[in-house]
Amino acid sequence: MRFLRGTFADTTHRLGRRGFIALAGCASWTASVRAQGLPVIGYLGSESPERYASRLAAFREGLADAGYTEGRTVAIDYRWADGQYNRLPALAKELAGLPLTVIVAPGGAEVALAAKSATAKTPIVFEMGGDPVALGVVESLSRPGGNLTGVSSLSVEVSRKRLEFMREVRPTASRFAVALNPRSPTSDTQLKNLQAAALSLGVELVVLKASAEVEFDAMFTATRDEGAGGLVFSSDPYFAYRSQQLAALAVRHKVAAITQSRDFPLAGGLMSYGGDFSQSHRQAGRQAGRILKGEKASELPVQRVTKVELFINLKAAADLGITVPLSLLTSADQVIE
Repeated sequence: MRFLRGTFADTTHRLGRRGFIALAGCASWTASVRAQGLPVIGYLGSESPERYASRLAAFREGLADAGYTEGRTVAIDYRWADGQYNRLPALAKELAGLPLTVIVAPGGAEVALAAKSATAKTPIVFEMGGDPVALGVVESLSRPGGNLTGVSSLSVEVSRKRLEFMREVRPTASRFAVALNPRSPTSDTQLKNLQAAALSLGVELVVLKASAEVEFDAMFTATRDEGAGGLVFSSDPYFAYRSQQLAALAVRHKVAAITQSRDFPLAGGLMSYGGDFSQSHRQAGRQAGRILKGEKASELPVQRVTKVELFINLKAAADLGITVPLSLLTSADQVIE
């Protein structure tokens, strides 16, 4: 367990945004890079470079582990959906039309499925928190088959643990709210897991749905109005990439909340529990590097990042009048004072 001082540790740097350019221009750029002898990665992002900053840094570290440096030994052609996930299929098709060595599709099932639907030829490396076999992304973890491989973490599988942790800090509460993104391919599975956990804990769930930022405030208001002991977020990239906004709302509404991303308690929220995104994105970089070296995606096993991390913000707990049990504090990866 490691103690941090302060409410937010900003270890990311702002990245320059590549403007969207015409397909012909992209092809010309890629051809120019190939003329210099550099392989090209197509990078499909659901958000913006700013929101992906820490993930991109980890991905580049993974590439470096494999012997590749952007701009020197490999080029990366980016496409950003800027939070408009309905744009992902068209952006994936743009990348699929270019002479790329590999497409990297990090940041969740939505990105992986968009990339898969765009091409059956170009190798694809995904990164997600859900089960890629259950979602139909690959045939198996050991031998993916087709043109996809990648990295999977336990963020989706451990969503029920967030409810259990929330019950530990609010032991007398009989009702808790759950935040779901109905557009997420894993929302139904997560809700079933949370309902099973609620049944075993003897508590009632209030299901709140949001798939846009304008709906966030209403979730926190509803949590208070329903008399819920806290708000438990399901695992979803859209929520994770908006941790600072969610933390600010949790503080303003005085709502105890737990999400999947460490960015939430670092920004002032109460708790987080989920997969280590820095490890999964770094591993995605390594997987991409192996394909750049000639390995086939169909024969490259999907990597499982099994580390999960618990972050607790004691200042947030004090502001909410919560005494965090010692058993929870001693099991935390980081406690923010």
